[in-house]
Amino acid sequence: MPEITRIGITDDYQGVALSLGPWDRLPKTTAVEVFRDTITDPEALAARLAPFDALVIMRERTPFPRALLERLPNLRLLITTGTRNRSIDMAACAERGITVCGTPSVGHPTVDLTWALILCLARGVPAQERSLRAGTWQGMPLGVTLEGRTLGVVGLGNLGSRAAKVGAALGMRILGWSQNLTAERAAAAGARLVDKQALLREADVVTLHLVLSERSRGIIGAGDLALMKPTAFLVNTSRGPLVDQAALIAALTEGRIAGAGLDVFDQEPLPAGHPLLAAPNTVLTPHLGYVTEENFRAYYASAVESILGYCAGTPVRQIKD
Repeated sequence: MPEITRIGITDDYQGVALSLGPWDRLPKTTAVEVFRDTITDPEALAARLAPFDALVIMRERTPFPRALLERLPNLRLLITTGTRNRSIDMAACAERGITVCGTPSVGHPTVDLTWALILCLARGVPAQERSLRAGTWQGMPLGVTLEGRTLGVVGLGNLGSRAAKVGAALGMRILGWSQNLTAERAAAAGARLVDKQALLREADVVTLHLVLSERSRGIIGAGDLALMKPTAFLVNTSRGPLVDQAALIAALTEGRIAGAGLDVFDQEPLPAGHPLLAAPNTVLTPHLGYVTEENFRAYYASAVESILGYCAGTPVRQIKD
């Protein structure tokens, strides 16, 4: 394998990549450059990334379609955090001889954030904190108790099942639905299998835990939101396009659901002036589900391992499709 001499690290929003990764394990001749912003202009992005032999990219912050890959003549190794990245054109990488490797995650921090959003919505934490700082003690709104209420989990896989167990521990009734979910798998997660319409009608909290695909894109649309109780909350820590964004904004603005907790969006980073930023009864976080120190240390340590493995002719955790 040819030597890797220039490595680019993209989208390091927090500026922690160099301090959390063991980059000193690389040869002294290796240059590592970090970029803290996201460039969306194709021309500017290609110009920035063209000099690098290897790129370490953070999940799906910057897509790598064929049009971009064809303008990166030096790129031989592409390392993504996580074990899959649907924003990489894998066929184009294979055609150009670009090796793609992934990195493992640590724990299930997205479940933590899911419950942070649910609890903030149920108890009005952001509004209460703002009210307190403004000088009002115990301002509006009143919170609601989760015990005895119904949690609807759309997608009872690894993360959804863990989220369901937290709900059960809080004394909630658990409903589950996804396109391939069986009654047996639902029961194993402590949930009762129902159809999507029943879940939406009965749940006080609906939380989404699906992989984004053509089958799941827009799986919560205007008609689905119309089925929800006016007192119910919607939480999405999976992918923004699972929900029809315009329909959600309309439901929030018109008060047809009680609120939404969102960590993911159709467009990321969310631009200034985006209508979701002004939507009422929302708790918004900037895609933090996987953003923990433990995860980032694992990501960058694995990236260094992938670079050393590639240079030794034995790529590790290679992704081929």
